[in-house]
This record gives sequence, C-alpha cells and structure tokens, in this order.
Amino acid sequence: MLFPPRDIVEKIKKEYPSGTRVELIELNDLYRHFDAGLKGTVSCVDDTGTIHVDWDNGSHLGLVYDVDSCRKLKTVKTICYGEEKIWDSREEAMAFFFQGMVASEGSEQQRYTNIYLKLQIGMEICSDEE
Repeated sequence: MLFPPRDIVEKIKKEYPSGTRVELIELNDLYRHFDAGLKGTVSCVDDTGTIHVDWDNGSHLGLVYDVDSCRKLKTVKTICYGEEKIWDSREEAMAFFFQGMVASEGSEQQRYTNIYLKLQIGMEICSDEE
C-alpha cells in the first residue's frame, strides 16, 4: 500500500480536524460492513492520511485515503438555556426550534425564536441570547 504524499496528508488534516462531523459514503473493509449514511465524529487524522472516526454506532474505525470515502457535514451549533448542541444539519435544527416556537409562549418562545432566526440567516453558532 502506498501512502499519500505529505502535502496531501496535511491537506486532509486541515480539512478534517478533530471534532468534524462526517457521513460515510463508502467503506471497503472485508471484515466489517457499515451502511452508507452512517455518521460519526473525527478523532484524528494520522500521518498516513487515515481519518479516524468515532462512529455514532459505537465503532471506532479509520477511513483509508484513496480507498474509503466520506463527506464533511455542514454542522451548526445551538446554545439554548446554556446547553450546547451540535446539529448535523441546519434543517434539522430549524425544524426543532420551529416546533419549540409553536409549542411555547412568553420568554421560552422568545428563546426559540431567537435561535430559529439566527439559523435562518445562516449563522454557524446560534444562541438564545439577543
């Protein structure tokens, strides 16, 4: 097996830092089968360009450069009542906070509305503070 050149490895490390959320496209492993669409969090990228992932199913398995593939998720972070949550999609977060707006009233409704509006305008970190 040939390892990628150092400049490619450095590019992978920059693109997939620890904490990045990814979705599996393809895993070519004779001993394990993971379905496409499985999501996980990058723990590290090693010096061979392998992206090590803590998968949401509890497994820990690396994606080998030029063999396996994944895509980076466009995550969004919300902070509501001091609790931080990372969402794998803006649409999922918007649906949650829209339901919160509809089902609540008063100051709670205002918190959900603040976050929903920030999500709507494309902010990456959305808190319930004004």
